[in-house]
Amino acid sequence: MKSYYLKRIVSMLITIILITTLTFTMMHSIPGGPFTRERPVPDEIMRALNAKYNLDDPLPIQYLNYMKGLVTFDLGPSYSKIGTSVNDLIESGFPASAKIGLIASALIVVVGIPLGVISALKQNSPLDYFVMFLATIGITVPSFVIATVIIYFFAGKLGWIPSFGLDTPASYVGPVIALAGYSLSFVTRLTRSSMLEVLRQDYITTARANGLKEFTVIMKHAVRNALIPVVTYIGPMIAAILTGSFVIEKIFAIPGIGRHFVESVSNRDYTTIMGITVFYAVFYLVMIFLVDVAYAFIDPRIKLKEDK
Repeated sequence: MKSYYLKRIVSMLITIILITTLTFTMMHSIPGGPFTRERPVPDEIMRALNAKYNLDDPLPIQYLNYMKGLVTFDLGPSYSKIGTSVNDLIESGFPASAKIGLIASALIVVVGIPLGVISALKQNSPLDYFVMFLATIGITVPSFVIATVIIYFFAGKLGWIPSFGLDTPASYVGPVIALAGYSLSFVTRLTRSSMLEVLRQDYITTARANGLKEFTVIMKHAVRNALIPVVTYIGPMIAAILTGSFVIEKIFAIPGIGRHFVESVSNRDYTTIMGITVFYAVFYLVMIFLVDVAYAFIDPRIKLKEDK
């Protein structure tokens, strides 16, 4: 077990280094720089800015300096927001994105999995058709369309919820539903298909033949095994949702981390792009690691060690 954890941590560190190196190389391969504007900047000012942020150093030196800062969790200054560091941008934007993401993730898990299980147990019933109809709509309709409809009807016409910001509990309703729509529908369909496959297995038939109660067969034997592919999807999904959605944050005027990332791309803010990319990569890798750990708890047959 300890050997497995150590290997995964080393693998995560190597992945982070590769992602950082690739992002650094790509950023510096793009023509222009972080201070390039439509109106030409005087050469004296450009040289002063490059000297201030050490952009006139050779690329290998810039790379080493950035990696040194990364080791100490210093992601550097923002080139587009003078006087602000990338750490400050993440600290200011991530809480808003995380609040919406946590609520959306909870909604996806609490609603999506039970709906999928019920739909599988009631296969080909009116309830099953209705749930699959809603799930199909949730998958096919883009999140920005859902957000627009929510703002138009529930905020504009009915006035039940605010149309922007996160000032009141009701203001979370719109962005959470818009953010959770696709994943909620996908988890429902994935749970249903996985549950149907498990219910056809011989050990389920054997458990029923041995006189076990139907509730025990479903909850102890069927659901636990059906959750393995669902957990595989939910782990990376949580990482993606918690790190922000620019579209949803833009529509509902939420100052999240997604907005900072898109603004940094348009402004060629190298350090902000790399900082948020590394932050997302770490978050993503941690969630994948937790998914692997969760496998052993869901199915005791899965061991976190190498096969002999």
